[in-house]
Amino acid sequence: MAKNKKKLFNVVMRIIELIFLILLVYSSINIFKWYNNNKENKQIINEIAESVTINEDTNEEKKYKINFEELKQKNSDTVAWLKVENTNIEFPIVQSNNNSYYLTHNFDKKYNVAGWIFADYKNKLDGTDRNIVVYGHNMRDNSMFGSLKDVITEEWYNNEENKYITFVTENDYQTYQVFSVYQIKTEDYYIQTEFKSNEFPEFIDTITKRSKKDFGINVSKEDTILTLSTCANNNKYRVVLHSVRVK
Repeated sequence: MAKNKKKLFNVVMRIIELIFLILLVYSSINIFKWYNNNKENKQIINEIAESVTINEDTNEEKKYKINFEELKQKNSDTVAWLKVENTNIEFPIVQSNNNSYYLTHNFDKKYNVAGWIFADYKNKLDGTDRNIVVYGHNMRDNSMFGSLKDVITEEWYNNEENKYITFVTENDYQTYQVFSVYQIKTEDYYIQTEFKSNEFPEFIDTITKRSKKDFGINVSKEDTILTLSTCANNNKYRVVLHSVRVK
């Protein structure tokens, strides 16, 4: 009887050891993939930087000059370029015919767990959008939209340097002013892109009241807004920034 118990104990221990070994191998593979994916994206970002020229003249309205022709040669899905002050967000924006492709593909259209920064497929980006929505993964190394979480900290939203966001399309140079930042449970409300005539003012009122800070910005029913969104707390929440286009 004692021998049978010992034999059973040894079998159970071997099974446990095998499970731990499998988990170790699985974790090691994922860490290796994560490292390679981030390394690949950093290389892409460095190459992209060559397509962007920064004008150091502070009196010049258009600080950034974007070579869209060159970017589109790398990826024909390129639709815009985004810069958020005092974050790591300084990327070309892509757009697919769905909101899933660029969750797992980078700017080179290769499979990548970090994905890329992309605009909602429902946005037209032709000047008629009421709410332009841009998504990106919250990466632990602060790549992609990993640094977007900073916008809900007092240090970021109380800094006057951060109140303007640059959003450049092929045919238009746009500046947006931040009017709401918050964290909220996962929902579809704030990513709405189309509105009936009486819906937009209520929408603006709702997302403005959610803000961690009252920015004192009045958004009218004729305005266009830009929304940035990323996941937080293991995908249970979303970190959101809303800004209104400066006319």
